[in-house]
Amino acid sequence: MEIGPVLLAVQRAGPRRAIFFSGGVDNLFKAEGEAAAGGFDHAPGNADIAAQAATQALRASVDNPDLRIILTVTEGLYRIVARRSAGIATIADLRGKRIGIFERTSAALFLDRMLADAGIANDEVVRVPLRPREMEPALREGEVDAIAIWEPEAERAHAALGTDAIEFANPRVYRELYNLNTTERALNDPARRARIVAFVREVVSAARAARDDPEAIWQLVAQSSGYPVPLVAASWRHHRFPADLPEDLLDRLVEEEAWLATQSNRPPRTRDQLSRLIDTSVLEEALSR
Repeated sequence: MEIGPVLLAVQRAGPRRAIFFSGGVDNLFKAEGEAAAGGFDHAPGNADIAAQAATQALRASVDNPDLRIILTVTEGLYRIVARRSAGIATIADLRGKRIGIFERTSAALFLDRMLADAGIANDEVVRVPLRPREMEPALREGEVDAIAIWEPEAERAHAALGTDAIEFANPRVYRELYNLNTTERALNDPARRARIVAFVREVVSAARAARDDPEAIWQLVAQSSGYPVPLVAASWRHHRFPADLPEDLLDRLVEEEAWLATQSNRPPRTRDQLSRLIDTSVLEEALSR
């Protein structure tokens, strides 16, 4: 869902200027000639740009400190979807309940932050590991009492429950930052930098379409994901498309880094270290023309 503006930017650029293949930030660090994720055999080497949530970019940058975040394309507004019939009327009622979660992802971070904000300890809920497409049937069949996941799986689950559904969301507590990422090495190469700046300009334009006239993007997302267009359209309101670098980006990186460090049993990087991952120059150059 979050990649919609990127798909439109690729389409507008055309195959002579942009080639899209699946995979995330790891593709920034492929060796020259190494096949990209998913076996795409037209990539000459490592990708110029990779789109993925900040959680995964932070994880990858531990071993690859020259990763750079150059644009926040989309903000995902996640939801916990629960069954009223499980005795859930407020978020406090999640205590003791079974919650489907895709661990070690932005959805897991979202759940942890929502629980903490409600004063619920992690050991006060039962975490049930599920893949995203397993969540709706598990919730519908009563195998779990709630799920925490991105769109459109949250919308699919909500629709399946109908009037039995209740949801909890708070963008102040957590919103997913879905970014364009590159590397310092790529930005120091004049030819690659020119390609990157040109593409960022296309994404900024495509994000305006995502906000104002999204129907064409819904078709692209449906083709890419396999989800039906009506489900994509129904889920669209749970996203924002800033195509900018938010003022609180570094604050959010610091918060996510603390969570990731605990997950990986390592000390968190400092605010100063994390600030080096943000490169504002590409967006400034893209907007100056």
